Amino acid sequence: MHFLEFGGFYTQESVGQHAKLSKFELFKNKMPQSQVNIKNKRARFEYHITDTYVAGIQLTGTEIKSIRNSKASIIEAYCIIDDGQMWVRNMTIIEYDNASFYNHKPRNDRKLLLNRSEIDKIDKFLKDKGNTVIPLKMFISEKGYAKLEIGLATGKKLYDKRQDLKEKDDKREVDRAMKRFK
Repeated sequence: MHFLEFGGFYTQESVGQHAKLSKFELFKNKMPQSQVNIKNKRARFEYHITDTYVAGIQLTGTEIKSIRNSKASIIEAYCIIDDGQMWVRNMTIIEYDNASFYNHKPRNDRKLLLNRSEIDKIDKFLKDKGNTVIPLKMFISEKGYAKLEIGLATGKKLYDKRQDLKEKDDKREVDRAMKRFK
């Protein structure tokens, strides 16, 4: 790797072409992206999801390190709106092993970062009885930020859950039959 110009970086292949790379792109190429994908599988079984949003999460240093190690759970989590801000409750982030006494609390309320218009739409949705907001998936974005996919949900009845299980079994049977005849 060559270092040319004031703060500009070039790779061996691009020296002749003078294709300039930013420091972020160099860092991204050197360091492999961790595939953090924490899902709430029970959410789609227990709720009808009407709409989804992607929100950022306000975290401390030890919390993001634990999330990058996939030491988090969103199964029991739900979202609330308090004083015009969105919070996620009961989300568990295990304490970081290599931290000192500055470690975080595992079940602390964490602030979600959404636009004002999105928070207003969600607040309007929550005013109806039986509606809730639940986290569906937690992931790390391309820029390295922790993101939470939340869904606007209404609870399912028992017969709806049975119908979903029946459809899932039927689909599995069709897939097995197609596999046998190929």
